[in-house]
Amino acid sequence: MGTKHVVVLPYDEAWKNDFEEIKAELMTVLDGLVMGIEHVGSTSVPGLAAKPIIDIDVVIEDADSFEKVKTALETIGYLHEGDLGIHGREAFKYDGKDHLRKHHLYVCQKDSAELKRHISFRDYLRAHPDAVKEYGRIKEEGAELYPYDIDSYIAYKAPFIENIYKQIFG
Repeated sequence: MGTKHVVVLPYDEAWKNDFEEIKAELMTVLDGLVMGIEHVGSTSVPGLAAKPIIDIDVVIEDADSFEKVKTALETIGYLHEGDLGIHGREAFKYDGKDHLRKHHLYVCQKDSAELKRHISFRDYLRAHPDAVKEYGRIKEEGAELYPYDIDSYIAYKAPFIENIYKQIFG
């Protein structure tokens, strides 16, 4: 993973529309199968600098729903990758989606801890402009310090993220 170029850009209003375009395509096969589709991650927070990649959580009722959702996603070019070491979210990769903004797609059960973390973090930042400003600064700094080392970039941001989780979850 050490060669991936880390690019953090100022917030872009277009990210909201990018999410809506991806969601619309997903709903062509997921309508009636899922509880919702959430825009999470830094691009979902107005004013926050971010890597220009849309993070999406598809919310399902329970484990019994997963196979149908997985099969539906396969029909539009998404391939299941497993949980990639993070319990509570199933990752999907894709090819041939050049008409859409680059994105990360996850399927989470409605009661998964990972979904709760994603939504809580997003909502906390949306409600705390000072935290958005500070987190953006840390992300930009991390990208400058580690432009070709995604793992070090992630580690650089970790103390800020953990502090927010402590404030949210105690």
